[in-house]
Amino acid sequence: MTGWQQSPATALLLLADGTRLEGQGIGAVGHAAGEVCFNTAMTGYQEILTDPSYAGQIVTFTFPHIGNVGANDEDIETVNMAALSGVRGCVLRADITNPSNYRAAQKLDAWLKARNIIGITGIDTRALTARIRESGMPNGVIAHSPDGYFDEPSIKAELNAFPGLEGLDLAQEVTTAQTYHWDQAGWKWGEGYATVANPEFHIVAIDYGAKRNILRCLADQGAKVTVVPATASAKDVLAHNPDGIFLSNGPGDPAATGKYAVPTIKALMDAGKPMFGICLGHQLLGLALGGTTSKMHQGHHGANHPVKDLTTGKVEITSMNHGFAVDAQSLPSGVTQTHVSLFDGSNAGLSVDGKPIFSVQYHPEASPGPRDSHYLFTRFLNQVRTQKGMPLKPETPPIVSADASAE
Repeated sequence: MTGWQQSPATALLLLADGTRLEGQGIGAVGHAAGEVCFNTAMTGYQEILTDPSYAGQIVTFTFPHIGNVGANDEDIETVNMAALSGVRGCVLRADITNPSNYRAAQKLDAWLKARNIIGITGIDTRALTARIRESGMPNGVIAHSPDGYFDEPSIKAELNAFPGLEGLDLAQEVTTAQTYHWDQAGWKWGEGYATVANPEFHIVAIDYGAKRNILRCLADQGAKVTVVPATASAKDVLAHNPDGIFLSNGPGDPAATGKYAVPTIKALMDAGKPMFGICLGHQLLGLALGGTTSKMHQGHHGANHPVKDLTTGKVEITSMNHGFAVDAQSLPSGVTQTHVSLFDGSNAGLSVDGKPIFSVQYHPEASPGPRDSHYLFTRFLNQVRTQKGMPLKPETPPIVSADASAE
């Protein structure tokens, strides 16, 4: 009787503290350094891996079965379908199975190869997640070599050379290279994505790493969207004569991106137009208003984060992806905290008193995630409607009681 046969490791995950994890490689071949985080979402792995906000990170999925619905072109979040999101790798518990979904056009392994994303399977992701929760998000290197040979001195040198995300401006790596117009609206069953034929409004979105579904949510409100690069000046933005200005999500340290973004945002606030920011856009707005940001211990990454809207008293379950946060105590007089995380009490939203300017830390477009927060896009466009003297739309559908519906 022979002993158990074990396949040689074809992938490694090395952490800065010396932790060495072996597994089986998937996706692209090679090695890449990044910050290791974990995401608790049970669905949406394709959207997560194409979200530019994950640039510079290696994503550990806490849900064990990733890849079982395959991949398709409809669920990509980078605006340029062929563009890389900047994510450095993914860490999975179970081997990828054959896809079992009618929308699957490709196996996840082949899709990862095409997008140059390195993956590793067979990792105890629960233990890795616990380690991140206890000690914070470490720098690491993920490596895939089909023959099982690893040039470890070279891999360790890459790990040592990775500076971490603090002080790193990654928005310029994922932003659009040129201005373009967006008119694609939301997805409907059996119809796919709609198109805005007769837009009522014009929104200029500054792209720090924008997701497609955010732009679709703006289009769903009847807006034509003009997307400009992260480095666009206030003069460039206002030359489009927008009805409102949107500050997008994105990766990296907001203080680093803020060196060129904050002066622009300050000038745009003086223009008096409605302004709405999400994620990195929220952090940059906080900096422009005189607040500060700081690196979080483990960050918020998932589709199940409870947030309270202090303006309505309602609690919503949200999708989050950020490793930096606005320091609530740093917000000056005249700026109100509007939303707060019920996980740790961190700031999740702000507004400027008496001005049509607000932002949230989380992702109300929810791709992936629940749609509890879609009302924020209505809130933004209602500010535009107010300036244009148009009737407002309800932020949420009217609630019909059981008794009323039975009449």
